[in-house]
Amino acid sequence: MLQTRCAGCDAPGAAICPTCRFALLGPRPRLGSHQVHAAVPFTGRARDVVLGLKYRNRRQVARHLAGLVVNALVANGHHGMIDVVTWAPTSSTRRRTRGFDQGELVAGYVARQLGVPARRLLERAGDGAPQTGRTRRERLHGPEFHTRPSVADRRILVVDDVVTTGATLRTARAGLLRGGAAEVVLYAVAATPAGAAASRGSSRERARAVTTDVAA
Repeated sequence: MLQTRCAGCDAPGAAICPTCRFALLGPRPRLGSHQVHAAVPFTGRARDVVLGLKYRNRRQVARHLAGLVVNALVANGHHGMIDVVTWAPTSSTRRRTRGFDQGELVAGYVARQLGVPARRLLERAGDGAPQTGRTRRERLHGPEFHTRPSVADRRILVVDDVVTTGATLRTARAGLLRGGAAEVVLYAVAATPAGAAASRGSSRERARAVTTDVAA
């Protein structure tokens, strides 16, 4: 009963088996209109692994998921421009239920791999409802965050587990910038297909608007 099993396929032996590790190395999602970079699409085996962390207490996979985020940071040239790593904290109710905050876990490992500190720089205003289970329309309005004074003049990386509309991370970035942060970069482990589809739709709408303006 205490045997370690793969978070992706439940095979015994390792937190993520070699087959599932390979499955996580596919093409990265394109940067959407929400401006959140993601390491993997939230589909297939990647989805299973992320959900294993969030809902099945598979905390061992946080280090590997953090490595995927760091790989994306390096590929995008952002790894050398980060002073501190933080995360968008989950609601206190979810944290009590799970016993941990998955965003904090991943952010901590990302910070270690980058060689920079991880700090809690954001606080949720009240105990707002989590984004999970909400409709897309409801997700477009992210939770409100307060920032700590230590954000001033810092170049900050905000990490989350899954991005759909990007509302949570955009709200976090807005709060940090209001608090005086010099620059804020947003990354998630995974991006949902709905978020990617919406991003493509937004791009098409912008293209049509430009074409209309030119024709006019």
